[in-house]
Amino acid sequence: MSRGLGIRLVRASGASLTEQISQTLRTAILDGGLAQGARLPSWRDLAAQLGVARGTVRAAYERLADELLVVASGSAGTHVAELPAGPAVATAEIAPLVARRTSFPIAPLPLQMGLPALDAFPGKLWRRMLLHAARAEPWMAGDHDPSGVLALREQIAGYLAVTRGIHCAPEQIIVTRCYRDGLNLAIRTLGVERGAAWMEEPGFYFTRTGLSLAGMRPVPVPVDDQGVRVADGIAAAPDAAIAVVTAGQQSPLGVTLSSSRRHALLRWAARSGGWIFEDDYLSELQLRGRAAPALMAMDHAGRTIYLGTFSKTLAPSVGVGFVVVPPALARRFVEVADHLSPAPSPVVQLAVAQFLRDGHYLRHLRRMKRLYAARRDALRAGLASRSGVEIMAGLAVLLRLPPGTDDVAIARAAWAHGLGASALSHWYATDAARAPGLLLGVTNVTDAIVRPACDRLNALIEQRSGRALGGAPGRGRGRGSAGRGGAGVRARR
Repeated sequence: MSRGLGIRLVRASGASLTEQISQTLRTAILDGGLAQGARLPSWRDLAAQLGVARGTVRAAYERLADELLVVASGSAGTHVAELPAGPAVATAEIAPLVARRTSFPIAPLPLQMGLPALDAFPGKLWRRMLLHAARAEPWMAGDHDPSGVLALREQIAGYLAVTRGIHCAPEQIIVTRCYRDGLNLAIRTLGVERGAAWMEEPGFYFTRTGLSLAGMRPVPVPVDDQGVRVADGIAAAPDAAIAVVTAGQQSPLGVTLSSSRRHALLRWAARSGGWIFEDDYLSELQLRGRAAPALMAMDHAGRTIYLGTFSKTLAPSVGVGFVVVPPALARRFVEVADHLSPAPSPVVQLAVAQFLRDGHYLRHLRRMKRLYAARRDALRAGLASRSGVEIMAGLAVLLRLPPGTDDVAIARAAWAHGLGASALSHWYATDAARAPGLLLGVTNVTDAIVRPACDRLNALIEQRSGRALGGAPGRGRGRGSAGRGGAGVRARR
């Protein structure tokens, strides 16, 4: 990692060095951190500070010049351009997003949700896959299958049959760019924009917001130690158009949907004509025991839409997800995808296909499970003297806080101090159910930083709550109460 003008370069990141430099400077200019008229360092000076080639810095400056953010004046240097004053934006309009995402760092922060261990990503192998795919001639053809590259869909079908119990044909799979892309595709294809949607409480806030933006009415349905309470959903909205569930590993509490609840949910869908959107969140990364079969594997009525992604197991920059649909809906989904949701680059799809075909993906998952279990245990050891800690089998630790604690303020302060803690209360839609706590990701907690991170976090909680975390009464359910799942939180999917 290199620094200069506050620039943090991560050479193992999926983003190029030029992109990282230009993005950091762009943010500083737009946020006012670099004043209008301020002179930027010369290419030579900044390249020396960052330890990169001068051409890399030059390319970043040229990108900013193309965006009219900087002005190159020859020997007089490069200066921040004068920016036109824009219309004032009402704070209330952006408050929900700001409250959840205080920044968009390029490098992962310790304890940050939603990112795999990027330091363990097989970069050399992945680059070789991309290079091989780029040399393949078929991808250069004019039009591509809107379903996605057949070779990738075949590999996904085989993978799901072995690991998730889903037996489907490649024609039932539509390749997308991410989970949210698949969610939008399913909503549009099924034409449920004006309907009600069951939403787990607590549940992934980007899903809740996405449903609202799509014109749907999210209906919070409580989650207990058996998963979503189907009877409560039926009581609140029996004619809901869809139910969005994380059956394999509930996000964020981590419980696995019980067999009785699964059958009740499938009966509701078959009886009411509703649809089940199965967000199979990180089920392949269960750290304790074997993952339960996918809900879709049990659905004989064809009411389940399965949403998957490789972003949380490989890297967000891979940008490949997929949707599995019942056979009767496949043609309609492809038609909508062709017009409104194009598949990602064929080169990336071919690389992922080879990664799966050659067995690298399953080997990578095995390595990550061992690594994540070790990092989770290290974080647990660092928090051993604290009460309110719930250690579960997923990719996060849930740290419950005393009633009345402002977990949002603590999370913001943590981000300002380089810790990516997430506020549990943001995962709730209703004030009555909301409980304060912090969700701490384990994926990027290395041995060198785990102890300082825990000490820094405890100091922040003391400052914000007036009491040490070690003295707060535990409100958690205990370490063994989370069922077979684990807590896991995604900033983006």
